[in-house]
Amino acid sequence: MIMNLFKSRIALLYLISIAMMFSFSSWMSLLNNFAIEIASFDGAQIGMLQSIREIPGFLAFGVIFVLMLVSQQRLVYISMMFLGVGVAFTGMFPSVIGLYVTTVIMSLGFHYLETLNQSLSLQWLDKARAPIILGKITAVKSFTSLIVFVIIFVFMKFYSIEYKYIYLFFGGVTFVIGILAWIGFEHFKDDVVQEKKLKLKKEYWLFYVLTFFAGARRQIFMVFASFMLVEKFGVDIHNMVSLLFVNSILNIYFAPFIGRFIAKIGERITLRIEYLGLVLVFVSYAFVENLYFAYALYVVDHLLFSMTIALKTYFQKIADPKDLASASAVSFTINHIAAVFLPAVLGLIWLYSHSLVFIIGAAIAICSFALSFLIPQNPVMGYETTLKKQ
Repeated sequence: MIMNLFKSRIALLYLISIAMMFSFSSWMSLLNNFAIEIASFDGAQIGMLQSIREIPGFLAFGVIFVLMLVSQQRLVYISMMFLGVGVAFTGMFPSVIGLYVTTVIMSLGFHYLETLNQSLSLQWLDKARAPIILGKITAVKSFTSLIVFVIIFVFMKFYSIEYKYIYLFFGGVTFVIGILAWIGFEHFKDDVVQEKKLKLKKEYWLFYVLTFFAGARRQIFMVFASFMLVEKFGVDIHNMVSLLFVNSILNIYFAPFIGRFIAKIGERITLRIEYLGLVLVFVSYAFVENLYFAYALYVVDHLLFSMTIALKTYFQKIADPKDLASASAVSFTINHIAAVFLPAVLGLIWLYSHSLVFIIGAAIAICSFALSFLIPQNPVMGYETTLKKQ
C-alpha cells in the first residue's frame, strides 16, 4: 500500500502541497511577532522585507532556464529543501540582513515550488478530473495550515518554546520530506516534452490578463483587508488568528465543493460568480462600519480564493500540452507584477482614503467580470476566447 503511494503522481502532488504549507504557514504566522520582538524591526524594514519576499515570485520565469539543467521533478525536491532551509534558519539570524537573506532563500524555494506544483498538476491531472483533485488539494493545504496553527499555539502557550526552535522544527520537517520524496518516489517521465523557451503567446492573452488582475486582487486582500480590521476596528492578534482558523476550517469543506462545481458547471460561470462576488465584497469593505460584518466579508473574501482553481483549469484546456511548464512560470511572474508596485501605490492612497483602495479593488474585479464573458463555454486549444470561431 505504502509502496504504491510512491508510484502515484497524485500522491506526490498532495505531498508537495503539505510540505509547502507546513513551513510557509509557520513562517507567515510568526513573522511579524518575530521581526518586532526579536529582530527589532521597524515599519520600513518590515515593508522592505515583504517586497524582498515577492522578488523571487516576480522572477519565477527563471524556472524555465533551470529546467534546461534539471528535470521538473528533481527541481521540486530541490525547491522543497530550499524552502525548508530558509524557514529553519530564520530564527538563527535575528538581524536585518540575516532575516533578509533567509527570506530570499525561503521565498526562492516557495515560489519555485508553487510554480512547479501548478505546472505538474496541469500536466498530470486528467482535464475532466483536474478541478475535483485541485479542490481536494486546496482543502489539504487549508488543513495543513490549521495543524500548523495548533502546533504553534501548543508550543508557545504550554511549552514557551523559542521562535528559533519553532522555525527550525517546521523548516526541518519540510527539508526532510524533500530528501525522502527524492529517494522514495518513482521518477515519472513527462508525457509530453516541455518547451524550454520563455515566450508569451498571443493565444493565451486572456489568461495572462485575468492572472494579472488575480495578483492585484490578492495583494489588496493580503495587505489591506487585514490591515483595515486592525487599524479601523482594533482587532487584536488573538481574534486575527481565530479568523485564520475559521477560514481554514471552512476551506477544508468549501474547496472540494468548488472543484466539483467547476467540473459540472464549467470555468466561465464559476469565474463570473467569483468576480461578481469580489465586486460586492470590495464595495462592502469600502463602507463597512460593523465589526462582525467586516469579519464576514473577510471570511467570504478568503473563500472566493478557492474559485481561482477555475482559472488554472481554463488554461489547462486551452494550452498546448508542451507549453504547460513555461506558461506556468510566465503566469506566476505576471501574477506577481502587481505585488511589486501595488502595495506601495495603494499604501499612499490609503493615507488619503481607505475606501478608495477598496473601490479600486472593486474596479479590478469589474474588469475581470467583463473579461470572463470572453471565456467559451467549452474552451479548447484553438478556441481560447469567444472572439475566435470554434
